[in-house]
Formats: sequence, C-alpha cells, structure tokens
Amino acid sequence: MNVRSLYHTARGVQGFTAAERESTASRSLRRRLWLWRRGFVSQSDAVYDLEESTVQDYVSDYQRYVRTKKINGTWSVALSNKLLFHRVMQPFDDRRMTVYGMVRDGTYHSVDATESHLPLTDGGSSATATIGSGGEKAPETHDAGERVVDRLEDENRLVLKWAHGGGGHNVLLCVNTDDGYRVNGDEYTEAELRSLVADLDEYLVCEFVAQSSFSAVLYPSTPNTLRIITMYDEAAGEPFVAAAIQRIGTTRSAPLDNFTQGGLSAKIDLETGELGPGAQPPEGDRVGWHSTHPDTGTPVEGVRIPGWDRIRAGVLEMADACSFLPYIGWDVIVTGDDGEFSVIEANSYPGLKSIQVHGPLLTDDRVREFYERHGVC
Repeated sequence: MNVRSLYHTARGVQGFTAAERESTASRSLRRRLWLWRRGFVSQSDAVYDLEESTVQDYVSDYQRYVRTKKINGTWSVALSNKLLFHRVMQPFDDRRMTVYGMVRDGTYHSVDATESHLPLTDGGSSATATIGSGGEKAPETHDAGERVVDRLEDENRLVLKWAHGGGGHNVLLCVNTDDGYRVNGDEYTEAELRSLVADLDEYLVCEFVAQSSFSAVLYPSTPNTLRIITMYDEAAGEPFVAAAIQRIGTTRSAPLDNFTQGGLSAKIDLETGELGPGAQPPEGDRVGWHSTHPDTGTPVEGVRIPGWDRIRAGVLEMADACSFLPYIGWDVIVTGDDGEFSVIEANSYPGLKSIQVHGPLLTDDRVREFYERHGVC
C-alpha cells in the first residue's frame, strides 16, 4: 500500500480521520446544546444570525411556540378556527374571502346565506328536482362530493382548507379543466375528486381569490400573499404593524408560497411598501438571497407594492376592531392596484422564521415592550 492509499485509509470513507470526525461531532453537539439552552432548535441556526451578541434580540423558538401562543388567551380560538374568524370578519365583508360551506364526514353544510338556495346541475339530486307521481320537491342534497363538484363547475376554481391550524398545510387548490380536475397540480377524474372530498373532515369550501397583476407577476404559478403582524399597544390605545413580508412562490413551494416549503420572503418597508431581497430557506446550511426571482428572473428587490398605504391602513382598521386579539398574523392577498386586498386568514401565534430571517424583532423597542408586557421575553 503506497503513502496515498495509507492516507485515504486513515481518512476513512467520508474523507475525515476518526479524530476529525469526533471533533466535528463534538462541535456540532456543543452548538446544538448552546442553541437549546437559549431556546432555539438546530434548524434556526441556518436562518438566524445567532451569536452571543445577537441572540437576545431574537424571539426564540421556545418563546414563539410556548409563550406567544398565550398572548390572545381564550380568544385565540377566534383566529385558529377559520370559520369563526370568517364570522368575526363580517363587518369587513368586502375584505374577506367568501366561504360557501363546510365538508364534514362526507356531508356538505352550507355557510354562505345564499348557498343553500342554489340549484345543482345534476337534475336527479338538485333542489328543483321532483320525485314520485305527486311531483314533490326532492330535498337539497348534502352530498359533499356532489356539492363541491357542482360549485367547482360554476366557479372553475376553489380552495378547500382545513378549518383548524395554519402554516399552509392541508390546503387544496382545485381547478376545473377541460379534461377533468386538478388538485394541487395533480390530475383527478370526477369520481376521484368526489372520493377525495368525501374523505375530508371539517374543511371549508372557499372562493379562489384572484390576485392582482402585481402579485401574479412576482410568480404566476402560486398565490403570493402578504404576512402582516399587528400588535395592540395598550398604552397608546391603538394597534401598530410590527413587521410585514411579501411571500412569493417558487418551484420548490408550489402550489403555495410558504417560506418553510421553499418560497421567498421579501421584507416590506413599512413606510414605502418597497421590497427588499427575497430570502429562501436553506437546502444546506445558509439562506439564499435573491434580488430577482430564482426561477423567472422577475425583479423582487426594489419593487413597490401598489396601494401599500391603503393596505396598511386597512389592516390596522381591522386590528383595531379586533383589539381583544392583541397579536395577529394577517395573511393578505393584493387584489387591485389601488390598495384593494382580501384577507385569506389570520394566525394567533404566527411563525417568525420568515420574519426574523431579515433581522431580529426585539431590536424594535415598541415590539420588545409588547412582548415583555405579555410575558414572552
């Protein structure tokens, strides 16, 4: 065996000697313990700039998952239950998406006031069908598969989403096509779609909100939403916007725009509505930063959200009306170029990685005071 062979044998199959592997593992373990003692999971190390001099400025994973969850108290259900939130938003009807009904154990339950009076296209089970020699009207069908297919035939697009939870999981984007249907990009026959719907439990049947040309240009294959975090300043008696980002879908995140699934997060300048570079979660050990979209080349950094002043004012108006909920993460989709928008949903303890990837929240005195007042830090 020559010297080169001896060297590579000593280095081992991964290119490190046993001593080097032990040293690397020890450093990794020490780092994980350092993070854990300060309330962070290992994955946050690649997203945040965590050092002794900066770590105290970040809301930690422990603080987010355990302590921010308690800020809204018992009223957090008004945000975590999407149907209840839809009712809470009734005074702002022009800013909320339409919810047609709920699917539960194969049964369709109408939510929209006009939904139960809409005839179905299937004459054999429509609300206007007749049965028997006496010509009595057949009762309206409550078959979830039939009702969803009928609504999809009429609307061409629908969103089915679980009435509980957040994070973009359990969301089905349904499209009516010439050859059948697509759900989150996968092809379905009518029978397959009905079967899928029949297996859903406590899913809301919602309108598909069309985004503005501005939003669509960012990435046309996904809805591209704003995440706006509001906090209620009890001393001043008013809400304020703590942070805001533009989420942008990518081939990694499609059919949605979620940061944790590979979408971009671009910080919004709260005064001007101008976007910073888009951050993309790491596939390795560091965040990717993009001044243009990584898939399309569309500009991101420096682009301004049209009508931002009206959007910010509109969200603050809603937050003020919901002052009993001091902490809200609003998911908003821009629908027009003059500040028109629709609220998709809201979150009681919003995720912070897509926010703090741009810098720690606790360097803002007003934000820190809010979290301190509510026992988060």
